[in-house]
Amino acid sequence: MAQMKYLIEVEKGQPAKDGKPSIGPAYRSIFAKDGYPPPIPGLNSCWDVFRMSVEKYPNNPMLGRREIVDGKAGKYVWQTYQQVYDIVIKVGNAIRSCGVEPGAKCGIYGANSAEWIISMEACNAHGLYCVPLYDTLGAGAIEYILCHSEISIAFTEEKKIPEVLLRFSLHVSHFAAIVSFGKVTPEQRQEIEKYGLSVYSWEEFVKLGENKEYDFPEKKKSDICTIMYTSGTTGDPKGVMISNLNIITLIAGVKRVLECVDEKLTSKDVYLSYLPLAHIFDRVIEELFIFHGASIGFWRGDVKLLVEDIGELKPSIFCAVPRVLDRIYGGLTQKISAGSLLKKTLFNFAYSRKLSNLKGGSKTDEASPLSDKLVFSKVRQGLGGNVRLILSGAAPLASHVEAYLRVVTCAHVLQGYGLTESCAGSFVSLPNDMSMLGTVGPPVPNVDVRLESVPEMNYDALSSTPRGEICIRGDTLFSGYYKRDDLTEEVLIDGWFHTGDVGEWQPDGSMKIIDRKKNIFKLSQGEYVAVEHLENIYGGTPGIDSIWVYGNSFESYLVGVVNPNKLALEKWAEENGVSGDFNSLCENPKAKEHILQELSKIGKEKKLKGFEFLKAAHLDPEPFDMERDLLTPTYKKKRPQLLKYYQNVIDEMYKSINRK
Repeated sequence: MAQMKYLIEVEKGQPAKDGKPSIGPAYRSIFAKDGYPPPIPGLNSCWDVFRMSVEKYPNNPMLGRREIVDGKAGKYVWQTYQQVYDIVIKVGNAIRSCGVEPGAKCGIYGANSAEWIISMEACNAHGLYCVPLYDTLGAGAIEYILCHSEISIAFTEEKKIPEVLLRFSLHVSHFAAIVSFGKVTPEQRQEIEKYGLSVYSWEEFVKLGENKEYDFPEKKKSDICTIMYTSGTTGDPKGVMISNLNIITLIAGVKRVLECVDEKLTSKDVYLSYLPLAHIFDRVIEELFIFHGASIGFWRGDVKLLVEDIGELKPSIFCAVPRVLDRIYGGLTQKISAGSLLKKTLFNFAYSRKLSNLKGGSKTDEASPLSDKLVFSKVRQGLGGNVRLILSGAAPLASHVEAYLRVVTCAHVLQGYGLTESCAGSFVSLPNDMSMLGTVGPPVPNVDVRLESVPEMNYDALSSTPRGEICIRGDTLFSGYYKRDDLTEEVLIDGWFHTGDVGEWQPDGSMKIIDRKKNIFKLSQGEYVAVEHLENIYGGTPGIDSIWVYGNSFESYLVGVVNPNKLALEKWAEENGVSGDFNSLCENPKAKEHILQELSKIGKEKKLKGFEFLKAAHLDPEPFDMERDLLTPTYKKKRPQLLKYYQNVIDEMYKSINRK
């Protein structure tokens, strides 16, 4: 493959040998052509990230939340870096006074808040392993983590205390205390104390740390700072051990990228904290903001009020998962289609013109300044008016949504890719380059990346269009899975982390995620089906929001469950004289036939093989969700659970096809 402009080759590829698949060349970012970013002087741990910013920016606003006056949300009120530091010191002293020593595990359970960050920084100060518990992990997983990680002290959101009480009673032997982010009821206090444990409200715990002084332990780069349990699509959660080195290396790499594209962060930047801090994506973004002395405002925890919080906070950087951006896209397109003919015509003209200019190489702010001012300014104001970077991660963002948002938000819309095991951002697309649409961009300049062939899926890392499993090497890689060396050895081989994701190098050096290595099964005629690849293709069908494709190895064809788009299906029904509400339309055979035809149409366009076409589809009006355990907290499909949930539907589809 010709030299890619955003990459430099650091190792040659290797042909298949001794039963091992062939390996493509190893590349790194052009922004690291003279070496990786050097270590930042004095920065050896996550505690240093915070401590150095307190020294540099003591009076900068750090953590903000909306003031509630007479039951109504008002302006954001802020704690400065120095004020937060003072509370962190007290909380750290209080933890140590409970007999919790450096190296112990500290659980944090609840939605993002100032108390969450303060508890995390107290862990960083005293060399404790911070163990976040997802708000959406589910009861069984929380009990597993409490036991598996041997948590000594747990900080929890006030409303989560009953949940913790329910789960921890079997594992009290390693518990010292429970601390509420708010208050504690007399009943809860009685219940907890009967186990011989201490329990504190937030106010009590901060007070406990006053007039006490404990020395900070020495912290090394190699020390573990957090164990993040990944939700996983199968089996028990895995505890990913993240070190200080991982996070400070990631910060240096992202800082280098932003500086190279003239978008560097400053202490004036503002971030809205709403993605779960228990996920690596939000954790490292917030570390990055803290490093720059910037401001972090918390949402109120209600997705219906998110846009209102954005309007009040006016963030400059907005991070999101595709589901949030899909919702913004859906709301905007709905508003446009409901407008007058004149407004629609004006919008469509402005949109087409700006998109064409962007594709022609114009920069975001130069593509159509007049349209930005007259047509798209309302969209910009809807996101607070200051957003300059929108970063999407955790799952693929549909190309049409990305293109749309690049035009109408007047901001750079970038896709990133990484895993908990690689400390989040391993790739990120670059501003002002429309050729990266639908990709996750080139590697961040602190890792090397290569592809490994997957022969059973016909992916060849040495072909003219290199495709294969993405493998990553560098100092952002995790130290291993906690207490699971067997699982660590499966994915960390000779210093390379095998992600399980299949990627394709693009001519410019950006990466496109095209498949998942494990999501492969064989049909009865012996044909292999790469199901995630098909779902990516079928997911581009107009009129559907999501699709799960399934194939039984005793059958020769595929079936699927589709979440149709409500507006699109109702519009089709109106145009075709089919009556009924959304739920009844999903049951209607004509609607099913219509969706199957749409899926077939895109299958033909993409030249799918005969066995890759769906023979039947079930329409579910209710989107796949976490409540039914069908998705992980990062919106990845839980395939075994989907099969269990839809088993009767699948059986019925196969029966009805076989009867024909």
